[in-house]
Amino acid sequence: MTMEQEKMSYAELEGVSGGNTKETANDSRFLNSLNDSTDRYGEWRIVFGEHEREIGRAWANLGIIAVIHSGDAFTGGSDNQYFLNGKEITHEQARQHAMDVVGKQMKYDDWHY
Repeated sequence: MTMEQEKMSYAELEGVSGGNTKETANDSRFLNSLNDSTDRYGEWRIVFGEHEREIGRAWANLGIIAVIHSGDAFTGGSDNQYFLNGKEITHEQARQHAMDVVGKQMKYDDWHY
């Protein structure tokens, strides 16, 4: 008997791994690669650095309202929320909208390094 491995898409994987400081750090990497609107922050810089407002403003400039739940050094926070025209959308939909606004399409490996 053989077992087939099934690859998960990035959107599916994101649903498993979810939010908090890691998600917010990834937002900074994505936004930096997309239009240089933020610096690239690691998780510890998110926890100790007050960068949520900068990242939120960068999303807002692209038409997305981001509600960031990074937590702190003792709590992991919860999944961030993303809204477009008052409607909650997925993280992947927020990224796609941002790429459409800027006119630059990127794959995961283009921004996550």
